[in-house]
Amino acid sequence: MSFDYCDMNLSAILLRLTRDDTLLLQPNDLGVLPRTDLGGEEYLGLKHCGAAPNCFCSSDKLEDDPDHSIPAWIWPQEYGSDLSKVFAELTAVINAYQPGQSNVDGGGFKIITNDAKNGYMYIQFESLKNGYIDDVELAYIPTLGNRAIQVRSSSRLGYLDFGVNAKRLNYIAKALRAKGWDAKGVDFDSHANYAIQNELV
Repeated sequence: MSFDYCDMNLSAILLRLTRDDTLLLQPNDLGVLPRTDLGGEEYLGLKHCGAAPNCFCSSDKLEDDPDHSIPAWIWPQEYGSDLSKVFAELTAVINAYQPGQSNVDGGGFKIITNDAKNGYMYIQFESLKNGYIDDVELAYIPTLGNRAIQVRSSSRLGYLDFGVNAKRLNYIAKALRAKGWDAKGVDFDSHANYAIQNELV
């Protein structure tokens, strides 16, 4: 899509450029990479969340980071080891995602990487008002569990997310459960610190 910047005022141009550039860029440390846990042991996993209550990641150990750790999503046993089938279903569920559900992700989403062969999907979700981008990753990492899709959802900017990442993951997890997956969402009882800081309870 092209834009005629001659017909836009300066603030609109800056906002358009910011959104375009943000969609093209992504953090350089995403993906399945060697990580180090709190005990100093190296493992393959997704990016650590950090301290802010605006991120969840299943490849972090629960004992290392209970505030951000969530269970991986387990695909149905009958799929066997067919990653093409697993990622076809993940793709269908993501493509059926409703922007604006629970008042989040009103700006839509875009699948940036969808690589079933290597077991990795990367999606950008956009907020409606300010065009903020959140990063979502889905990855099969054999060393972290059989039939397990590792999940990470994180805000790029700010400290709080006001429930956006939890609402997004819970929506997707519910859709996967309807297809026979064991896909748990974000439980506010076990993530009370997140819920309290983001004023969800």
